Amino acid sequence: MTDLKSKNIIVTGASGGIGNSIVDRLNQAGANILASGTRIEKLQSLKDKYKNIKILKFNISQSDKIEEFIENATGELGGSLDCLVNNAGVTQDNLAIRMSLTEWQKVIDTNLTSTFLMSKSAIKKMLKNKSGKIVNITSVVGHTGNIGQTNYTASKAGIIAMSKSLAIEYAKKNININCISPGFIKTAMTEKLDDKFKEAIISKIPSARLGEPDDIANAVLFLCSSKSSYINGETLHVNGGMYMA
Repeated sequence: MTDLKSKNIIVTGASGGIGNSIVDRLNQAGANILASGTRIEKLQSLKDKYKNIKILKFNISQSDKIEEFIENATGELGGSLDCLVNNAGVTQDNLAIRMSLTEWQKVIDTNLTSTFLMSKSAIKKMLKNKSGKIVNITSVVGHTGNIGQTNYTASKAGIIAMSKSLAIEYAKKNININCISPGFIKTAMTEKLDDKFKEAIISKIPSARLGEPDDIANAVLFLCSSKSSYINGETLHVNGGMYMA
């Protein structure tokens, strides 16, 4: 897939493990990338590795600055936007009866509301191009639910429904909006899990292993490319068979 050459792509959450892999794959495909995240040292490491990418520190929870961010990021890419990868997100786990309104609101605001606002601002740019793609990263638990994550699961399920509605609204404008739903992926977060808990998770995965960040990056590459031009409003499950829609 080399048809991303000269395509302008914004990737949020690029300073994490999955984000790193997404940037790597898109860079290999020849895309012009603006990598965003909250940890400038991690972004600088990406810049040192991939000299041609642009970086911009930004926290997507700053909802009142999202339109400005998209404007600045698009400017860094030369003034147009072909694809947005909404990969950034947060967790703040707790059992439902102990979960504070602040814990609930922070996750919903960051994961769902900010993803909507990012998409909204990106669509305005894509309408000028008369084409575009948005890839929203959700989660397997947005389909299955999960203990201690009522806020997170609600935000991820909301992204799926929101993406379908946006896809319907802008399909005739040649804008494709899809989701990727990762299962349990090898990241710094999963490495901290207790071995017994990790084994319990793996026992539920038909492929009998955790996924790799590259598994998600490959799916992003596909949905950003012209190979997926007739796919819209869909969720691509990348979970080793743990959940089958």
